Amino acid sequence: MTHHCSTPQCKKESSFSWKKEWGLLLIALVIYTAGFLPFPSWIKNTLFLFSYLIAGGKVLRTSVLNFFHGKIFDENLLMSIASIGAFMIGEYPEGAAVMIFYQIGEHLQESATDKSRNRIRALMDLRPDTIRILTSSGEEIVSPQTIKIGQSFRVRPGERIGLDGEVINGSGFLDMSSLTGESKPVSIHQGQTVMAGSICLNNSLDIRAQKDYQNSTLSKIIELTEHTAQKKSKAESFITRFARIYTPTVVSMAILIVLLPPLLFPATSLKEWVYRALIFLVISCPCALVLSVPLGFFGGIGGAARRGILIKGSTYLEQLAHIYMLVFDKTGTLTQGTFEVLSIHAAEGYSKEDVLSFAASLEQFSNHPIASAILKHYEKIPPTSPTPTEIPGEGLQLDNCLAGNTRLLQRMGIKPLFNSPNTHVHLVKNSIYLGMIELGDRLKPNTQTSIKQLQPLVHKIALLSGDCHSQTQQIAQELSIPLVYADLLPAEKVETLEKLIHKMPKGTITAFVGDGINDAPVLTRADVGIAMGALGSDAAIEAADVVLMTDDIGKIVTAIEISKKTLRITKQNILLALGVKAAVLLLGIFGFANMWGAVFADVGVSLLAVLNSLRTLYHKK
Repeated sequence: MTHHCSTPQCKKESSFSWKKEWGLLLIALVIYTAGFLPFPSWIKNTLFLFSYLIAGGKVLRTSVLNFFHGKIFDENLLMSIASIGAFMIGEYPEGAAVMIFYQIGEHLQESATDKSRNRIRALMDLRPDTIRILTSSGEEIVSPQTIKIGQSFRVRPGERIGLDGEVINGSGFLDMSSLTGESKPVSIHQGQTVMAGSICLNNSLDIRAQKDYQNSTLSKIIELTEHTAQKKSKAESFITRFARIYTPTVVSMAILIVLLPPLLFPATSLKEWVYRALIFLVISCPCALVLSVPLGFFGGIGGAARRGILIKGSTYLEQLAHIYMLVFDKTGTLTQGTFEVLSIHAAEGYSKEDVLSFAASLEQFSNHPIASAILKHYEKIPPTSPTPTEIPGEGLQLDNCLAGNTRLLQRMGIKPLFNSPNTHVHLVKNSIYLGMIELGDRLKPNTQTSIKQLQPLVHKIALLSGDCHSQTQQIAQELSIPLVYADLLPAEKVETLEKLIHKMPKGTITAFVGDGINDAPVLTRADVGIAMGALGSDAAIEAADVVLMTDDIGKIVTAIEISKKTLRITKQNILLALGVKAAVLLLGIFGFANMWGAVFADVGVSLLAVLNSLRTLYHKK
């Protein structure tokens, strides 16, 4: 992938280079056209030669440099041999035409490639160059790189938020379409977290920075997308290997076309077979394959990014089309993850207030959704308490005080007096059972529709959860998910996924969808890890292969559809390129195709394939 520089100076230099190259091609085309005027033949040939050198000087120079660097067989060599050979046998107009139209095709293809790259490069523009920091004397405009965690800054209407942070003053609406692909403004108020790259629409917001510039969500996404093309899909890797073998094979065959027929049929003209060999070389240029296949995948990734789906490489884009089993986490993925306290059960001698107060004193140190629900229900300042130890998948422990599930109590040898099919927390103080808090979590509004849409796209859907079996089973029944695994610790989720993968047919793809906070090990183990609604989670961005920038699992449907469309277009390009080239090659060998037909089979087919690849940028809902 061409290195991209986003500074104004680089953009200016790039624009100048682009205009210069097109200017030279225009001059070459004018001189070439003048060669068909009624001049003496030596003037015509001189004009064709000049137009050839102007248009093809860069190709000839590249061929020579590549030769001395050991990169002998590439499209530059094929074009150089074919065009020089045409001049040597006196076909001046065709020799110049090969180079001019090849270069026009290359520049048009580069323009098309830039169009797809710009879909991803647009993320670069989301980073503001300055930020309005709040000081004791007022506002001061500084670079975002200089701000430290804990410092406060102000964002006025129409400005982009420069760093991730917490709103400490103000409320209003944010435009997050550039990050999430959703056009609807998001309401924001004091105490909420906001992400870098969002646009403040109406009121000013004062924000306290929670991450520095290098570690902000936006910086991580930009860094990730800059390295997207380094992970090649199987199709891209095949085309790269194919081109390395293909080009020397083509040159060898062209030599045989020149040498064998005159030896076998002495009456035939050597010049005629040299001409046919040159046509063969022009047709054989693998540009259509080498350019259109990677461009198709790059376009697919860019199109997905526009829809709020961040895919970390073309390998994962390709794998999305072949998912055999799709495994979901429950809490925060299929359900809202915002628990509500349904009821409080107190043991004899204790009140519900005692149970809730004690739960709040321990849960205030946890960021788990259950803890948030308990603290929200308590609506007071929790009693002071030392920090408890968090036991993954079980709860909290502080000496002989516990706040956790049934598994934790069983392990500690304490018998609960209450139980519930819903999510619940048992409370134990100094080894004495206080009671239980029962909580509920609801499905996200679009979950049922999205699961129905996914069922025909994959072979199996499964559900893994650390929640109790009855609650998990209830959710699974609502969604018609047959495979259910509950009461799992984080490590057990990985083991369960391993077992599921081993049961699948060899070579099939298993994807795991989690909220990206507690599911990093499982996201990493799956063939394709999909983190949803976790744009603010570093763990999600690092561990997942695909990051959905909103809580909408319907975007998984979109991602799979984009993947299938990309692969379909890639196959079309391969069949188009190979089919047309094979047909014109045969016609050329038997003398039924001239150099103009060869130019179409190379440049024309390349352009058609590239234009077809650009369709991957756009996906209708």
